Amino acid sequence: MKLFVQYMKQIRRGAFAGAAFCITFFFSFALYHLPVKAVIYPAMLCLLLGLLFVILDFFRMKRKHDVMVRIKGLTDVITEALPRIDRIEDEDYQCIISLLGKEYNDYVRDSRRKYAEMVDYYTVWAHQIKTPIASMRLNLQNEDSELSRKLSNDLFRVEQYVEMVLTFLRLDSESTDYVIKEYDLDGIVRQSVKRFAGEFISRRLTLNYEPFTATVITDEKWLSFVIGQVLSNALKYTASGSITINYLPEGRLCISDTGIGIAAEDLPRIFENGYTGYNGRTDKKASGIGLYLCKRICTKLGHRIYAESKVDVGTTITIDLARRKLETE
Repeated sequence: MKLFVQYMKQIRRGAFAGAAFCITFFFSFALYHLPVKAVIYPAMLCLLLGLLFVILDFFRMKRKHDVMVRIKGLTDVITEALPRIDRIEDEDYQCIISLLGKEYNDYVRDSRRKYAEMVDYYTVWAHQIKTPIASMRLNLQNEDSELSRKLSNDLFRVEQYVEMVLTFLRLDSESTDYVIKEYDLDGIVRQSVKRFAGEFISRRLTLNYEPFTATVITDEKWLSFVIGQVLSNALKYTASGSITINYLPEGRLCISDTGIGIAAEDLPRIFENGYTGYNGRTDKKASGIGLYLCKRICTKLGHRIYAESKVDVGTTITIDLARRKLETE
């Protein structure tokens, strides 16, 4: 019905012109005192023929409209799928659409090429930077002083940022290296905690963690990144107190801290790309990318991640490891 109303608006000028012609003939015959029936009969005949023409033209337009709706997405075969040309403006429109389709395809190819070049560059850079990092770590292992321990912690942060770059690049890669199978969750958590042992010691923070028995269907490497990022944030924003890791029977892994917390107005947006909120304005080094990556990884793995927090009380990040439909991007 909506399409028919639009069509009537489109042909209203022709309808008004036809009505004006009929009225002109009527007044002309009346002016010369000619029989009015001589006008009414051909007018009615023209009206019936006009209605027939409108109905046929509407169905012709509808078929063309249906074709155009099916090919709204610009593809390589768009010009072949366009309806037959029967008007001058149709040819003009199809020419414009063909040019737009060509420009779009050229833009897509150019964007993909530039993105591939960027990924290649940063991937090479990330792997090359690991060599001097490893060298510095070996040199620091030969010393045991407050300065060397501080430098080791700073170096560990650098390694995390490099890993974050690689993760960011791999997320949008056309090929993924996911290995989805059953893993021992306690083993994954232990590995992540072990990596941050130096941070716990240097910050004098208490770790509350009891080993548990649980298996989860996931990807070990990507889930380890998520747990590591959550632990990193907990350590970053907890000056004193403790960090607690709990596993709930419902398949939820909870990581809680006694840090500065997150403002209520910031909580709904902490998983957005680049959003840092009040804490980010306080800590100028915050990038707002870590939790964004965690959210995307969990979505791809079929998990769910969410946060609960109170300012000056602490934050709890929960990773719901129950299986959900994997997202393909």
